[in-house]
This record gives sequence, structure tokens and C-alpha cells, in this order.
Amino acid sequence: MGAVDVPAGEVRSPSAYVDPLIGSANGGNTYPGANLPFGMIAWSPTSTAGDQTNTAAANGYSYNTTRVRGFSLTHVNGAGCHPGAAGDVPVMPFVGEVDSSPTADTKDQKYASGFTHANENAEPGRYRVKLDSGAATDLAVSERAGVADFTFPADQPANLLFRVSNSLNGSKDAHIDIDAKNRKVTGWVETGAFCGRRANGGSNNRTSYYRLYFTASFDRAFSGVGTWRDGTLSPGATTADGGEGYLTGADRAGRGSGGYVSFDTASDNDVRMRLGISYVSLAGAEANLRGEIAPRASAADVAAAGRAVWDKKLRAVRISGGSEAQRTTFYTALYHALQQPNLISDRDGRYPGMARNPDDKTDRVGETQRVVRGQGAQYSNFSGWDQYRAQVQLLALLEPRVAGDFAQSLFNFARQNGGVWDRWVHISGATHVMTGDPTAATLATFYAMGVRNFDVKGAFASLYRQATVPHPDGLSDAGCPGQCEGQRPNLAQYLDSHYAAQDVCHCWGGAAETLEDAVADSALARWAKLLGREAEAKELEARGGYWRNVFNPQAGNGVGYIQARNLNGSWVTPFDPASDRGFAQGTSATYTWMVPQDVQGLADAMGGREIAAARLDGFFHKPDGSWSLRGGDPLRYDATNEPGIHAPWLYNALGQPWKTQETVRELVDAVYGTGPAGLPGNDDLGTMSAWYVFAALGIYPQTPGRADLLLTSPLFPRAVIAPAGGRGAITISAPDASTTNSYVDSVRLNGRTRDASWVDGSLVRKGGSLTFGLTDSPNTTWATAPERLPR
Repeated sequence: MGAVDVPAGEVRSPSAYVDPLIGSANGGNTYPGANLPFGMIAWSPTSTAGDQTNTAAANGYSYNTTRVRGFSLTHVNGAGCHPGAAGDVPVMPFVGEVDSSPTADTKDQKYASGFTHANENAEPGRYRVKLDSGAATDLAVSERAGVADFTFPADQPANLLFRVSNSLNGSKDAHIDIDAKNRKVTGWVETGAFCGRRANGGSNNRTSYYRLYFTASFDRAFSGVGTWRDGTLSPGATTADGGEGYLTGADRAGRGSGGYVSFDTASDNDVRMRLGISYVSLAGAEANLRGEIAPRASAADVAAAGRAVWDKKLRAVRISGGSEAQRTTFYTALYHALQQPNLISDRDGRYPGMARNPDDKTDRVGETQRVVRGQGAQYSNFSGWDQYRAQVQLLALLEPRVAGDFAQSLFNFARQNGGVWDRWVHISGATHVMTGDPTAATLATFYAMGVRNFDVKGAFASLYRQATVPHPDGLSDAGCPGQCEGQRPNLAQYLDSHYAAQDVCHCWGGAAETLEDAVADSALARWAKLLGREAEAKELEARGGYWRNVFNPQAGNGVGYIQARNLNGSWVTPFDPASDRGFAQGTSATYTWMVPQDVQGLADAMGGREIAAARLDGFFHKPDGSWSLRGGDPLRYDATNEPGIHAPWLYNALGQPWKTQETVRELVDAVYGTGPAGLPGNDDLGTMSAWYVFAALGIYPQTPGRADLLLTSPLFPRAVIAPAGGRGAITISAPDASTTNSYVDSVRLNGRTRDASWVDGSLVRKGGSLTFGLTDSPNTTWATAPERLPR
């Protein structure tokens, strides 16, 4: 990695500790290619396991599959659907004669190449690899453009294939134009279909909702050109059209279009390509390229600028000390957390709007829009159900201006979408993926943490309306269970029954929907109170307690669990805490803990804090006392998925904070790490990485809609959080931090002793200092007084 050893001092160049390959195995679904923070372009390999209609991993790259069919221009970090999203316009350097249609090469036997990891180098803003074919690729990017330097073997046929239709999910249509006179290749792909092949409702998403335009110019003339459509190759042709559809295997194989340009390597085997992209137009792609990449810039030049950008962003958290591995894990996690949201607006502020046509559920590409007054850019890629638990809090803490622009972006989409805030937005598409109302929780959290640069009153009013006025989509089963169109499913029934009834909810699972909506409503209530909207605050606060209506104290032989209910009030039976019936990507055993807004209430429902803490012990440990943290046991903690990721911090509110300290440290040390398998599972657009960043710093957001932080033992002796925009810095000192000192003995907040395992939101909003005294054994008296527990 080229990282330098800094034994105790502050890390000066954090990008040197970033390993983009972390998470590229073990289901992390990260990608190693070139990107910038919140950038539009993400130039990375698309791997193949012998099926052109599929990939070896959800986001196009698997560390264990060393064969590629191109380098695609767009990616999404860590999404779980396979294929995930984007992967638009793979560009493939091919050594050999193009004498057949690359689309006809359905098994990727000819127009693909292997490589070895010894010939691969990934770093922030740059990706390089030498393929077994002898062609070498060097990619570097700005926000919306990039430069590729290709090197081919001398005296062998050299070509670049533009697989315009071959996005990860396929495409409805695609187009390419080759202008040999001006040494340019331009085109577009119309695609979308995120989670469109998922078994639980994915067919609802087999639609197009955006176009990606590209323009590529070259530093040298072409020696030949050609195009293809389906199985027909057309040497000498300069234009082609045709999509692939959104299926896989025989239903898609052999379909699609593209083009190629060839180069004479007799005297010169280097090719430089400058490329810009846009979601608005070809002219937008051209303007983005001109505005961001200098005419003669090399990949090395662009990479140097990109590395400087990454260093500046990563220095928002400056750590000192720690081991080489700890610094690598930490800064790679921060790197992954700062990859999203992603720009979708051009340099002139134009972007593709979200289109809503409820009478036509086929393809919908929105009209061009422009950012509103005061908005810096339009962002997208919102994995709400995942991100609202950790990633959005880290974004608000470190990049409040981006958080505000993102909030405005989501509000813009909602207005274009008939007032509906979609829970999983990809580019300009409402995909409906997952459950609950995560946007309400997200924007309430932004506001609580001091973010103000968005239409606060308009956004609140819109979200409040979504939470209180039934929408026809809420009675639709289209896309259910995994992509139900209703963002507040069957709201009239919910408001009447005070829970989502399993038999009529039109949702993924009634119990999960109730818990999710309770969290969202609690967050909205806190936002309403901050806005002086007392009536709405009182109403929503009561709804934040609806979780009680799905807590069955008799479930599990009287132990008490969250359980789905029917419309007539009966409990859904038979009940098994290891079952996911009534839940979304989780079991009752996990979801029972998903009440972060009312931990004391949950403890009371279980019989008191001591009983709740003992149950939590069993959630993290096997009967023999050993840890159970990696998933696979439906009765215990699963670090790979979101419903329970807050659970290690619940001990703070239960009066046993030393157990939070030992559990979090075990996760930090044993579940996260370096190497391709260093993430526990899907990064889910930076969520799992954000969890690690907070855990390593010794802080964690208490609950959505609040800026309060829960405390645990920091991993590093010193860390300085310096938010962008000049907000007050937070200094975290733990002089005795070490691999053995994982317990908190004392805490000082702004120099004053604090006997509580939490701090209020003023630390986030104003800055200050936390000083931890650490020890190697539990202090079972610190922060345990009932009146000092997190509220």
C-alpha cells in the first residue's frame, strides 16, 4: 500500500492508509476503482465468471474472480442486490483482431482477460492493472470526468471496446457514435432496474429511470473502427443502437450493442483517453470534461489532484497512534463512508428529475431540472434503510454542507414524485427497496446535528404529510415484499390500529414496518419540537411508542418478543424468535432490540434493566459464553446487517456500559480488519464502514433525530474531528489507549468529570473535548447510576 509508519504522531497523509480492496471479498461488495468523495464517476473493473449477463459480485468486482470484461464508469458502494446498480459503459482494452461481435461472446471467452493481483494497484482516485493479454490500464478521475492511459503490446492488434449496453443490470437501449475525423467516441445507455431481479418483488423494478451520457476523446488517430448489434459485427460502421433487457442467461445473452476503435502500435503503443459523463446530455458530458480535466493531463496528473482531494476530506478525522493495521482499517472505512451520496448534477447545476407516472409502470426517465437557489449540487444514491443508522450521522458530522445539499436533493425528488419520498433512490429512480420511512429519520437527524442549508420548513411539512395523509400507493402490493411502492403502507389502517397489521399491511413485514415507522415518527417528533411545532411533536411522539403494540410479553414462553399481529388484534402464529415472519432481513430475536428511541421502555417491557441486560448477553454470546457476532445464528447478533447494529451500545442505557465497551472492541478487533475480507458484509453505501469509524472513535449516535452520542473506549490515543465548513472541532483523547485497555475508567467533557456514558448534541453542534481514562479491566461503577443513564 505504500503506507508510511507513524508510530505515535498524527497521520499526515491519510490516503496512504486507504486500501480500496478492503471489502472486495466476503460479500462486502465494495469496488476498487478510481473515484473522488461524493463523485459522479467511479471507474472500476467489471469482472466476469463466464456469463456476460451477470458478474462475479453485486457491484461488478470480486477479489476472487480475476477476469474482467471492461472498466465501467459508474458504481455504487456495497449494495446487496446482485447485480447491484450502474456499472455503465464498460470500456475494454482488447489485444487481438475484432472479428466477431463481442456481444455474441456470451461466455466472455474471447473479449475478456485475466489478471493477477500482483499486477493490480488500487488507491484513492486511481486504479491500475496490467492484464494477462499484455494491455495495461491506468485510470484516474475528477468528480465527473477522467483520464485513462492504456498501453498495448507493440506490433499486436490494439482496440478499445465500448460495451455501451452492458450495464450490470442490462439496459433498455444504448447508442454509440464514432467520429474518426475528430478522434471521438460518444454515446449513452438507458438503464436502471436496481434490484430488478430480486426474488422478493424485484420484477417491479425491471424498468429504466436514467440515461448515462459519455464523451471520449483521444490523443491519436484510429486505425480502424466498427460497431456491433446483437450477433452482427459491422467493421467500418460508426453508429449502433440496441439494449439488452433486464433479465439474465438465455433471456439476455447475445443481445446489445457497442463499438470499437483500433490503434496502430507499430511505432506507438500508448493511448490516452479523456472522458466525461453526464446524466443530462452529451453536451453536459462535454462541458464536465472541459471544466474538470486539463487538455493534456495524464492519468498521473489527475491522480495527484485526486489524492490531494482525498487527503483533505480524510483529514476531517486526524488520528494519532495505533498500529499500521488499525490506521489502514480506519481510514479505509472513512474512505468508504465518504463515497456517497453521489453527484448527479452537471457543473451547470442541471440534473435528471425523478419522474412519476402511476398509470404507466414501465420506463420513466425524468425531465431535466436545475438545483434550487442556495443548493450547491444535486446528490443521489440513498440507501435509506441502511444509512439512517450510522452513515448519515457521520455525513452530518463531517460534511454538513453536503448533508444539507443531500437533504434538499431528496426533497427535490419528493416534489417531482408527487410528494412521495422514496426509501431507496438510485440516480433519479424511485426503487422502493426495503421498508420503513428512513428519509424522515435522516432529515430529522440532519437538523438535530445542526444542518440548516435546505428548505427545512418545506421538507418537514412534506414528510409530515407523508406520515399522516394516506396515499393510494399504500394499498398497492406491486413490488412486495421487498420493494413495496407504499412509503407508508396502508397508513389509514396503521393510524387506526397503531401497528402495521401483517395480513393487510401491503409491506415487507408488519412487525418490522411498525418498528421502522416508530423510529421515524420519534425522529420527526423531535424535529417538530425543535421547530416549535408542539401539536405535531405531541402527536408524533405518541406514535414513536407504537412499538409497544407489537411487543408480546408472552411470546417465547413468556420471555417477551416483538411479534407481528393481524388486523383483528391476534398475534401471528406459530411464533418462533428465529423466524423472519413479519420482519425484513432479520428475525424477531434481532428486531426485538430495534427500539433505540425508547430503550428504558423496552427494558421495562422485558421486566427491568437487569433482565434486559442478561438477555442482551445471550444475544451476543453462545450458551458456552463464547462470542456470536458474525451472523449465521438467527437468535443472535448479526454484524452483517443493519437492524441490530446499534445493539452493542444498548448496555449504556441498561446501566452496564462496560459491556458495550467489551462488545464494541471485540467487533472492532475480530470482525473488521484489513485485506479484501475486512468488512463483515455488504458495506451498504458506507453504513458498515461508518459504524466502524464511530466505534473506533469511541462515540456512536444514540438514536435517529438526536445529536446525542453514546460513549465507549476509543481505539486511538488521540483523534481530532474537524468538520468541513469551520464548525467547532471535537478532540478525543485517550492517552492509555492500547489493545488491552478496552474499558473506560473515567471521562471528562470539556475538562469536567462526567459520570455518564453519553453526551448531548452540543458537542456535535459546537465542538469540544472528550478525555477518556482507559484501563484493562471493567469499571462496573462508572456511569451506572439510574439518573445518569442515556435518556
